Amino acid sequence: MSEPVPSSWCEIHLDRISDNLDLALGLLPEGTTFCAVMKADAYGHGIARVVPVLLDRGVTRIGITSNAEARAVRDAGFTGRLFRLRAATPEETEAALADRVEEQVGSILAARQMRALIEGGRAQVGVHLALNAGSMSRDGLDLATDEGRRECRAILAELAAHIIGICTHFSSNDPHPLRHGADLFADQVTWVCANSGLNRADLLVHAGSSLTLLSGQRIETDMYRCGAILYGVLNDGQGFRPTMELKSRVVHIGDYPKGAAVGYDRECLLSRDRRLACISIGYAAGYSRIAQDRGAVLIRGHLAPVLGKVSMNSIVADMTGIADVQVGDEATVFGGEDALRVAPSDAVAQFLTILPDLFADWGIRNPRVYL
Repeated sequence: MSEPVPSSWCEIHLDRISDNLDLALGLLPEGTTFCAVMKADAYGHGIARVVPVLLDRGVTRIGITSNAEARAVRDAGFTGRLFRLRAATPEETEAALADRVEEQVGSILAARQMRALIEGGRAQVGVHLALNAGSMSRDGLDLATDEGRRECRAILAELAAHIIGICTHFSSNDPHPLRHGADLFADQVTWVCANSGLNRADLLVHAGSSLTLLSGQRIETDMYRCGAILYGVLNDGQGFRPTMELKSRVVHIGDYPKGAAVGYDRECLLSRDRRLACISIGYAAGYSRIAQDRGAVLIRGHLAPVLGKVSMNSIVADMTGIADVQVGDEATVFGGEDALRVAPSDAVAQFLTILPDLFADWGIRNPRVYL
């Protein structure tokens, strides 16, 4: 039986991931290490195929959020240190023990659970104290209040012997708020060590993302946790290239008269006779309905405007004046050659979101072809 023919697909450029990684490693300040972030199935690229690229470049630290990601990373042959980059439920924590996931602790409840697992001989790795440090107000302990400091002392009383790291996540990488957050985090790390007997030199103190690495600001961190930079969704002026392209095919070509409606609800009416192509991608495959009347696809070296409302499994593009278009031709929704392409800035303007959101969505919804 033949393989199903995909309606739309993502082309993943593994060589570009490797090149982006090399560029990122070259930006690391002296004395710091790199943690490759594999959230959302490696930002939609597929953990099973990205991990071998990391191993080839000697990466020994990976960050995940879900248990499924942790298992996929281990199944891909990774034996290094594995960090969960958010808080976890007790059930998640217990289920991830076999994959040796280093967990974050930001509450006394989590600390007591981890102590029980460690003393019971089930947890084989240490934990990381998560601090808010004036940032995300998400899952880090806030030391700005008396209550927060009291809870931190209680956590330290439970777990100090097993804390191997302290972490935070900056909410902004603009120069002023980043500097403020970095200084506050450094002060809080000092406070934790002074109130626990922990030795700063023995800890992995980590903060900072791809944007932090690119900011040019020197912060106190032993490790940068980077995902977006691997996939070329930031700062392509430094040589980073997007690693995913989204493609579909022309499935019908037709001539339609002035006044004909395109798509649902008659919101798009042709102002003159047009030659239109139906393309086999829609919102079910991540071509969001929000892109109505602002997008274009690349076909035979020409950008063709997308008209009308987006359907579940199809869009319509104006092919008038583009010669030799045939049923079966590729239609590039994102990507293309450097001279003419649907660029990152085009996608951001079209879909009103950031590229990590698009990559994660497209890569999970569509079959992936590796180049």
